[in-house]
Amino acid sequence: MTFPVARRRRRTPSLALAATLAGALLLGGCSGGGDDAAADEQTPEEVLAAAADTLATTSGVDLTLSTEDLPDGVSGITRADGVATSAPAFEGTITVIYAGQSVDVPVIAVDEVVYAQLPFTTGYQDIDPGDYGAPDPAALVSEESGFGSLLAVTEGVEEGESVRGGADNAEVLTTYTGTVPGKAMKKVIPSSSGDSFDAEYLVSDDGELRQAVLTGVFYPDSTEMTYTVDLAAYGTTQDIVAP
Repeated sequence: MTFPVARRRRRTPSLALAATLAGALLLGGCSGGGDDAAADEQTPEEVLAAAADTLATTSGVDLTLSTEDLPDGVSGITRADGVATSAPAFEGTITVIYAGQSVDVPVIAVDEVVYAQLPFTTGYQDIDPGDYGAPDPAALVSEESGFGSLLAVTEGVEEGESVRGGADNAEVLTTYTGTVPGKAMKKVIPSSSGDSFDAEYLVSDDGELRQAVLTGVFYPDSTEMTYTVDLAAYGTTQDIVAP
């Protein structure tokens, strides 16, 4: 790129500054810098993969799993609320519908054993969460069988709208949608029996999965329902031990 030669004259500082800025703008236009910036943007699949890594490597999170449409006649989990850590471990309360009754069960899961304080009993006893249609809560954020494992296998991922959220609406949360194969979901929630599940994720601008809304058949011979998973307080630390 060449410029016409002008007669030599003394430039004032303001003229010299203007010439410098103009040259910089011209060179910037020729360099293709905008293309480089676009190349740095992540694809939706890359965003979800990064969010999965962030969840897998955090020390712990506050986790809530909930549903408002557990099918009639199904024994299953309607809510889980507690702290899940990378130990892996979990401490909190699980609400289940069992024999037609809604029961709140304090739970501690650590060292691959789930301890629960069942109604009308004193103290904790080890249980098989599968008897209540529930997964091991300590595994819900594990890399292999936690909710984060669904992100990498989500198919047909599309980026949706971005909204303000978080404390004082200071964060930008972006929606991503797709479908999760049934085999992948079964690793997270063993009672699931659908062939595929609709998934909607909310990912923060710093790459944290904040919410997953999962819809499909989670219990054999039942209708579709929706589980919502909310994740907060990444970096939480808590020493969870067997009771």
